[in-house]
Amino acid sequence: MAKNRGPRIIVALILFVLVFLPLLTNGVGMLVDWLWFNQEGYRVIYLTILKAQIDLSGIAGIGFLAIVGANLFFAHTLSQRQGFRVYGEFIEFQPLEKFGVLFRWLIWGGVLFAGYIVSEWGMGHWLIYLRARQVPWMGVADPLFGRDLGFFLFQLPYTWFLYHLALIIVVCCLLSATFLYLVEGGVWITPRGPVIARAARAHLMALGGILFLLIAYRIRLAMYDLLYSPRGMVFGAGYTDIHATWPVLRILLVLSVVTAGLFFWRAGGGDYRTPLFGIGALLVVGVLGGSIYPEIIQQVIVKPNEIDKERPYIASSIEFTRKAYALDRFEERSFSAMEDLTQDDIRQNDATFRNVRLWDHNPLLTTFAQLQEIRTYYDFVHIDNDRYWINGVYRQVSLSPRELNPESLPVRNWINENLTYTHGYGLCLGPVNESTSEGLPVFFIKDIPPVSSVSLKVTRPEIYYGELGGDYCFVKTHTPEFDYPRGDQDVYTDYSGTGGIPVNGFWRRLLFSLAFGEKNILFSSEILPESRLMIYRRVLDRAHRLTPFVYYDHDPYMVISDSGALYWMLDGYTLSTRYPYSEPAPDGENYIRNSVKATIDAYTGEVKFYISDPEDPFIQTYARLFPGVFHPLDEMPKDLRAHIRYPEDFFSIQASMYAVFHMTDPRVFFNKEDLWRVAQSAAGGPGSTMAPYYTIMKLAEVGKREEFILMSAFTPARKDNMIAWLAARCDDPNYGKVLVFTFPKQKLIYGPQQIESRIDQDPTISQQLTLWGTGGSKVIRGTLLVTPVLNSVLYVEPLYLAAQSGGALPQLQRVIVAYSDHVVMESSLDAALTKIFGGNITTAPVQLIAPPGTSPVSKPAAAEPDFQALVHEANQHYERALQLQREGDWAGYGDEIKKLGEVLNKLAAMQH
Repeated sequence: MAKNRGPRIIVALILFVLVFLPLLTNGVGMLVDWLWFNQEGYRVIYLTILKAQIDLSGIAGIGFLAIVGANLFFAHTLSQRQGFRVYGEFIEFQPLEKFGVLFRWLIWGGVLFAGYIVSEWGMGHWLIYLRARQVPWMGVADPLFGRDLGFFLFQLPYTWFLYHLALIIVVCCLLSATFLYLVEGGVWITPRGPVIARAARAHLMALGGILFLLIAYRIRLAMYDLLYSPRGMVFGAGYTDIHATWPVLRILLVLSVVTAGLFFWRAGGGDYRTPLFGIGALLVVGVLGGSIYPEIIQQVIVKPNEIDKERPYIASSIEFTRKAYALDRFEERSFSAMEDLTQDDIRQNDATFRNVRLWDHNPLLTTFAQLQEIRTYYDFVHIDNDRYWINGVYRQVSLSPRELNPESLPVRNWINENLTYTHGYGLCLGPVNESTSEGLPVFFIKDIPPVSSVSLKVTRPEIYYGELGGDYCFVKTHTPEFDYPRGDQDVYTDYSGTGGIPVNGFWRRLLFSLAFGEKNILFSSEILPESRLMIYRRVLDRAHRLTPFVYYDHDPYMVISDSGALYWMLDGYTLSTRYPYSEPAPDGENYIRNSVKATIDAYTGEVKFYISDPEDPFIQTYARLFPGVFHPLDEMPKDLRAHIRYPEDFFSIQASMYAVFHMTDPRVFFNKEDLWRVAQSAAGGPGSTMAPYYTIMKLAEVGKREEFILMSAFTPARKDNMIAWLAARCDDPNYGKVLVFTFPKQKLIYGPQQIESRIDQDPTISQQLTLWGTGGSKVIRGTLLVTPVLNSVLYVEPLYLAAQSGGALPQLQRVIVAYSDHVVMESSLDAALTKIFGGNITTAPVQLIAPPGTSPVSKPAAAEPDFQALVHEANQHYERALQLQREGDWAGYGDEIKKLGEVLNKLAAMQH
């Protein structure tokens, strides 16, 4: 019985080392993750990935050990026939004679260790393994081999993995067998060179033949890689690749098979140097045909006739790049760029102007921090732009959550960081285009607890999951949780949600203690059985941990639901580097889709995933691999779906690609006759690319009402005039549609840099900026915003004034507006528009309160226009009077006050 158990124990030990040990190197973390995935309702993801890792660990590890082990047993059997031949002219290896058993154990131990490494390496390829099991039919074939693109995106990467695994196994077989023959006999080293026994030579020559068969297979796979060739002017196979490199690869394939045949032939006896001729031929053809011959073809045949030779391949690159980045979905329209705007046009498009973003993110974030952080341990991380119905008016707003920063706590200890200070609180929200008389932002929602001056309310302000969350925290403990400060005293709370993993009892506490390396988790009396452990509290980490096959946008943003709860919205991408003929982006990927929208409850941490691009083959595959994880976008709650937006990262990549690949004619593309670039602006530094920005506007000849869009501008590659602008629509039912508005090429339309130069050259503006820049103050120039209105274009640039010393509080001081030949700088946008177009233009909306019993997000009927206009006019006179008072113009101040009184009298008359 003992003899029978021995082999079983060895087999079990080998299985443990090769299959389970790579998984269990982080066994404690795996158990915690299992509890977490199970608690979050995504057990299917955990189990599917784990099963794939076990499969690959077994395929790679056990396959490696089985083949290399069998090879060693075979070598051991052959070596025993030879014995040691150490006499005469042969060099004696005394250490090998004395320590033969030790060396044999070292060989087997080395093989076992290599098997462990290979097993762990194979386990890391679980994603391509899963993809290869669910290859979708995409219905588009590559132009060279005629294979469906699903093969290249899903199956080919796994084929390369199998090739590399086979190569590792064969090379290890060759090395381990050679070393065994050195130790046990079969290979000897003499002064005249190595001597190999007949049986050992046959074995090693057979392994050499297998190696060259693998090299032949690698050459066959390399033919597919021609579709990713960077040699020509476009990415993908060009004339030289197809007419020079491809034939050379075929020759190399044949030579590799012939060389393998020579190895097998000489394995039976004869001159073992014969295969060297095959190896030499491979090297010669590889060097000459791999670099010299293609270069000759490129210089002699292609270069003198490049456009004719490369035309079909340029066409393929254009077609496939546009498909890979979804540029083929863009709708192109003409934009006449007239200069005939009137006062009435401005008033009719007041929705556009009341949503012009006058508060840039950086100065606004500084102002938020100065005015609303309240305590040192609160931080505003980012400013985000979104849209809401505010008192019945569709408004663009800036908002930022007030998050808890554990590193800024006054006293840092384990209880404070993990039991007491567990969450941030509330947010700041205000309009993008309004400021107080002091030049500070207007707040719709502010303070702690959140105070709202509009119909939008926050009822669940606690933020347990955010961008700054600590590693972990415990809730429902004996220790009261700090909720928010109130005067000299603090308000405490107890968590009432379902977020986190239940602690239950001793064993879980022990597990958590080991996982985080913290003994207090095990011994603290503050933690109760009903306590809950919150982990992965940073929203990007949380989403990526649940779906490691999705890549998330760097900028999650917060949304207020109709119920007043706070949610994070994340944009997820599917990427690939294996799309044939597609030009790679700077990060290396050459295929991208925004296929996933994720929502995370800031209070409970609940994560939901929705499919935003059902045509994407990757998300189709993931939906089949992980059933129940991804939901149709229609299933997202309507109050959250109203806030989905086209992601900036995706838009920026598409814009940079469209600047080149809007040219669909191969000849025009070759000559770069119409090459564009994303417009540049001095706001981000000299020569910096303009960042895309969100706004609300009515799209010319397309939109029937104002809508939330993401936009960017283009200029010719070597000029600064504007040639086109790009708009991605964010509101239903047009979400995801991208429009390109092109200007007439025979007409000069000023670009952002040209407008900034005109601003700098204006003597009045330049003098005022110089004056403000002295005396300890600095002028901050905001982003120049391109603002299309009807078929015309205006430019708006805010100016901020801040002290140069620490604690500076940026104030919105002036607004510059450029239109046609006009460049004006005034105290407000309304004043600047009035100066250009005349009349008395006002764009600020009247705040309408929804009647009792109606939803605050519904749009009530508009107020009477005359009443609105008078309110706007009164506000303008008031702001102008304050500005004149600050400038010391008392005569002008008196005139404005007089006009304000007249307007107020008219308003009073309307009330009776």
